[in-house]
Amino acid sequence: MQDLKSLREGWEFAEQEETRLLRRMTIQKSLRQWAMLQAAFEPQLRATQALFAEERRQALAELQARLRRLAEWQERHGATLPLDPDATTAAE
Repeated sequence: MQDLKSLREGWEFAEQEETRLLRRMTIQKSLRQWAMLQAAFEPQLRATQALFAEERRQALAELQARLRRLAEWQERHGATLPLDPDATTAAE
């Protein structure tokens, strides 16, 4: 039982660390990371295109909707998200 508890605590720490690191990532770094993943998984994506086409279309539509809501929020508030990595660090 102690091993399971240690495993859970370790997993929680890993999730917290992942969240912290993702919050510090700039938009540019995030896009570079996405592009690297896209390149690495492109063969698998092509091979499974027919199987997951509808799911991918839905995910793209959701992403577009989120980006539209973000743009609307920025218009209403006259604010943009900081692109400076030091600005995101200061917010923590």
